[in-house]
Amino acid sequence: MNNYELHEECLRLLRDGLPDTLDEGLDSLPLSVDKDGDIAVVTFLHRGGDPLSGHLAYIESWTFHLRDGEWMELGGGGGAVPEQPLARRSAAELGGHLRRYGSGRTVRNAGRLLPWGAKFVNHARLRASSDVAAVRIGKRTVDVPPHGHVAVVWGARHAPVLEALAADGTVLDSLDLEHHPAASAAL
Repeated sequence: MNNYELHEECLRLLRDGLPDTLDEGLDSLPLSVDKDGDIAVVTFLHRGGDPLSGHLAYIESWTFHLRDGEWMELGGGGGAVPEQPLARRSAAELGGHLRRYGSGRTVRNAGRLLPWGAKFVNHARLRASSDVAAVRIGKRTVDVPPHGHVAVVWGARHAPVLEALAADGTVLDSLDLEHHPAASAAL
């Protein structure tokens, strides 16, 4: 998927949400979409990466800002893929109900005249254990797809505390993104 196709797919996902099923035969699979007001993050699993570096797959996230009714791409980045990326793991295997394995930050007001006063769009990539049905971020909730990958976005200065929710809404665990470093992508 070239950059133009990726951008168009991101816009489609922001408009329509994730598909109900993944076509695992594709080289680029959409994993997660999260929107919080006028900011958003879209995450993909890319297979068939760079054979020279030895990385044949990676996970990439792109952040967006809604301006004048149109989603504007801010930037993105990627990282290593957990082992068996589409297999759901138990809490024991992950070391908890939520495991953060990546994060990023882009500036959303880059056109300002002076360097201070920057506003950022932050995101984190997580794996949710097999018993987590949703992740609560403040007052909003993100459903966990069958593969367990979730990306969350926020614009506040401090990172949120996430809650892992069971199917019945019971809080299984919480994860403070402000004080919890990203873990190895091996899980």
